[in-house]
Amino acid sequence: MKKINLVLVIVVLTLLVNGSVNATELRRGFKEYKISPVEDLYLGKQIEKAWKLSYGTEEEPVTIVKKKNLNGTNYIVRSAYFEVNFLAGPNGFGAVPLKRSWCKVHGSITRAVINQEELQRHKVITPNPVDDKKALGFIACYLPELINDNYTHLLK
Repeated sequence: MKKINLVLVIVVLTLLVNGSVNATELRRGFKEYKISPVEDLYLGKQIEKAWKLSYGTEEEPVTIVKKKNLNGTNYIVRSAYFEVNFLAGPNGFGAVPLKRSWCKVHGSITRAVINQEELQRHKVITPNPVDDKKALGFIACYLPELINDNYTHLLK
């Protein structure tokens, strides 16, 4: 009986370790990224700057737009399948849901792609003020963690 329990424990532990290794394997492809400014494009009065973020050569890049309001500086990250807001405000820099009035992607699609628990965990990435360069670096590094495992292919 003790041998059966021991074998069962070993099998369960092996499955758990194997699952966590596979989950981290999904994130390895996001270590290299390229951020390029969008120039010669009329962005409107409220948008100050825009950039394209890409993690590879074949995917459609993600757009990041900088928009200021009373709460601070918003870096809106948008693709055809999700939207998320990174806010640089008085509490520091972190990920927050995008205001409904600013959304272009349907909320149910964004909620399916963006992991809501990770979004809450990344509410404060740093308590320090950030400039554009630091903000874009944080976005490029932390965005893949916000994407649910089934949708990481949207960034590759």
